[in-house]
Amino acid sequence: MTTPEFEQSIGIDSFSTSEPGIGGKLRVRIDDFQVTEIFQYPTKAEAGRFTIAEVTSRNWETHTLVRSLAHLLHVSQHRISFAGTKDKRSISTQLMSFDSIPPEKVASITLEDVVVQNIYSSDIPVRLGDLQGNRFLITVRNIEPMVTPRQVKQLLAPFNAVAGFPNFFGVQRFGIIRPITHLVGKYIVQGEYERAVMTYVAHPLPGESEEVYGLRAELEKTRDYQHAFHTYPDVLHFEKAMLNALIKDSSDFVGALQQLPKNLLLMFVNAYQSYLFNKMLSERLRRHLPIHETVPGDLILPFRKKSTTEEYIPVSAANLAKVNIQLSKKKALVTGALIGADALFAGGEMGEIEQQIINDEHLDPRDFIIPEIPFLSSSGSRRGLLALLPSLEWTLHPDDLFEDRQKLTLTFELSKGCYATSLLREIMKSDSPKNY
Repeated sequence: MTTPEFEQSIGIDSFSTSEPGIGGKLRVRIDDFQVTEIFQYPTKAEAGRFTIAEVTSRNWETHTLVRSLAHLLHVSQHRISFAGTKDKRSISTQLMSFDSIPPEKVASITLEDVVVQNIYSSDIPVRLGDLQGNRFLITVRNIEPMVTPRQVKQLLAPFNAVAGFPNFFGVQRFGIIRPITHLVGKYIVQGEYERAVMTYVAHPLPGESEEVYGLRAELEKTRDYQHAFHTYPDVLHFEKAMLNALIKDSSDFVGALQQLPKNLLLMFVNAYQSYLFNKMLSERLRRHLPIHETVPGDLILPFRKKSTTEEYIPVSAANLAKVNIQLSKKKALVTGALIGADALFAGGEMGEIEQQIINDEHLDPRDFIIPEIPFLSSSGSRRGLLALLPSLEWTLHPDDLFEDRQKLTLTFELSKGCYATSLLREIMKSDSPKNY
């Protein structure tokens, strides 16, 4: 089964099953996509430097929310941190920390469609990745009436059998309307900073409003940064910050990038790593290699409760059977490379796949050392090829919005870094990113 062009552009060109999908549309209502972090609360401290709070937002993208909170509190957005980014068109509950901002000031926040609660002080901030996972309640609407519960059960059977699904980075990692974050990251890694900046501020793509598309196209043609700054709508605040820097020095593209929040800049490089990982996972599926079992040459990540470092076990013919027993018990995962300067590569056929992708990209892992913006440098890591799905509950029932149609409601939990939309694409098999 072929995949849509937009998915191929972010490195995904495989499904794990040949069963036809149920179709439908996601996020018809904002309430149709609800996600709550499974928190790792920092320890309480009576007079701690950081204020910790649970922030529930409706229809807010995380970086935009942080910017608005910072503006409301009259502080730099660098003083607000969070555990994980969340999509805009959703209801999200996430943990945040506020550096040197008193709890009573955080409690006074009044922002549309934002609720701040469970506020306390700590000596420890919330950092990116400080969560166990996410809990989802998702509704897929506008499903054809001929789709039956039996068909849904059959479609989900392979994922229930292995308690997981392909751990692709979802379309949100790259941008649903403008899937360009990995391209910006690629150009940063290659040292092509002008190209990185212009890809972000210009580079028009179908999907945006006709006005914004035209403005981006004009800038790409004229390079008139001052005109673009004055004509771009305020909603493009990150682009305008970069354009303002270019007005002051039209050759300082590194400086223009540095106008962006640190987390957003990191996202660019991470998105490029994600794109490469998606290509590796796609190729493994295309070769019909399992992701819930191992083959010689694989690197396995065991789950060790007391370990603070990741220790990978190489698989050979001698330990293959023993490792597969651990995988069946969900005590370990088969991994793929997140390329970086010190990346660890597999052997065997998976190693061939990883090297093939690197060669196709004309990439040297040491390119991820970025001296111009050192904090963007990455040593690399590895990521499980299977997103664990310990439980999944679903209901197929009449759709209250679309006459003579059905809706599918799903509840499940995922580990941090795993994408609900990567499961949904396997279920829906949609041909449009707008349906995700």
